[in-house]
Amino acid sequence: MAQSISHALMKNFLGQAPQWYKITIICFLIINPFVFFLNDPFVAGWLLIGEFIFTLAMALKCYPLQPGGLLALEAAIIGMAGPKEIYDQVAGNLEVILLLMFMVAGIYFMKNLLLVVFTKILIGVRSKALLSLLFSLVAAVLSAFLDALTVTAVLISVAVGFYAVYHNVASGNSGAKHDHGNDNNVTDNHRQDLEQFRAFLRSLIMHGAVGTALGGICTLVGEPQNLLIAEKAGWDFITFFLKMAPVTMPTLAAGLICCVLVEQFKLFGYGASIPDKVRGILVDYDKQMVSNRTNAEKAELIIQSIAAVILVLALAFHVAEVGLVGLMIIVLLTSFNGIIDEHQIGHAFEEALPFTSLLVVFFAIVAVIHEQHLFSPITHWVLSLEPDRQLPMFFIANGVLSMISDNVFVATVYINEVKDALLEGTIDRPHFEKLAIAINAGTNLASVATPNGQAAFLFLLTSALAPLIRLSYGKMVLMALPYTLVLGSVGLLMVTYAL
Repeated sequence: MAQSISHALMKNFLGQAPQWYKITIICFLIINPFVFFLNDPFVAGWLLIGEFIFTLAMALKCYPLQPGGLLALEAAIIGMAGPKEIYDQVAGNLEVILLLMFMVAGIYFMKNLLLVVFTKILIGVRSKALLSLLFSLVAAVLSAFLDALTVTAVLISVAVGFYAVYHNVASGNSGAKHDHGNDNNVTDNHRQDLEQFRAFLRSLIMHGAVGTALGGICTLVGEPQNLLIAEKAGWDFITFFLKMAPVTMPTLAAGLICCVLVEQFKLFGYGASIPDKVRGILVDYDKQMVSNRTNAEKAELIIQSIAAVILVLALAFHVAEVGLVGLMIIVLLTSFNGIIDEHQIGHAFEEALPFTSLLVVFFAIVAVIHEQHLFSPITHWVLSLEPDRQLPMFFIANGVLSMISDNVFVATVYINEVKDALLEGTIDRPHFEKLAIAINAGTNLASVATPNGQAAFLFLLTSALAPLIRLSYGKMVLMALPYTLVLGSVGLLMVTYAL
């Protein structure tokens, strides 16, 4: 029987999202105008925030851009915030948008160099604790200068590549085509090693993902909200690093210590080592890849290495806005490595643009918050507390919200509120800077608790790697738990007593 038009429309609406989710979003869209016009715009604004956070929390059911965008569009239509107010928010945060558009795309053209670095670490270090520490530390250092999402993408590429190589051997397949997601052909003598290898990769990739958060908090370019906060505070690259150092350096040390301890004592799903048989296969594969590397590929790696040095120096000396530095890297790498096809270049933007679009939706919701003065009562209450109590309160408030919704959205809301308080004369400049540090620390550190807060974690969970290594939402939360407790506790102590 042919389906009716109404049934087809409902099926097409939000695609493969569950039926209950679709009905929930429709109910939101129906209720909001009635609450806004017949009840109270202030209540309607808070209802909108709750609905938007719901779409962020349910990101695995449906990417938040579509349902969140519909909510933002309706808010603009009914007058919660007009197009001009939304545009002003977007224009005021152009630096962050440029960062996501060009820096992520720029690092895409450095993936081969990053793959070589992580591959050498993976097969060159035998101690699992030391290997985990190096993976986390290198991911942290790279994320401090590059984009955490791209570093995570590289980790995923390394893991998928090695998993595919071993799975091919374990399945007794010598052909070019092989489905490494199907275990039906895995021979009995390889099954136990395959499960152990999965556990090994699962723990290693989680250490690396947490490492991107440890390094991402340290610098202006590590996370999108860092640049947003730095822009509001007027900090350049070096100033941001120095201002955040009393919090970031102790938490980095604590995170690395936590990495070693969970591996050493095999806690929270960590501790699995790579089977000797698997390691031998991967070492042979790497030797083959090195011997087959052409001069053209070697030349590409040289250019990428030079571009990496230029990138670090350009950021450190703030020669231009971060997004423009990213565009410079795109031009250099594509020019000297012969990437001149439009479609080839277009792939570099695939990772960043969906999140960039979502960020603009964030700013639309922030415009509603600003126009309806939704957070003013909360901000005024917190700022009425003793100055020493305000810092931990902002850290906790940002941290808790970042566990269930995106940390960029949370940071945007709170930094705008404290900037308004500064402009109104409610707080002075030194106290504003301390609050900015607390907000940045809260959104970055506590958000490792779930994939909802960290874009890199969500990217990992929705990647092709997650089902291969049996990394589920619950497993990720469990493996992130020790880091959440350690980073949250140390961060809170540093914000309270070190600032």
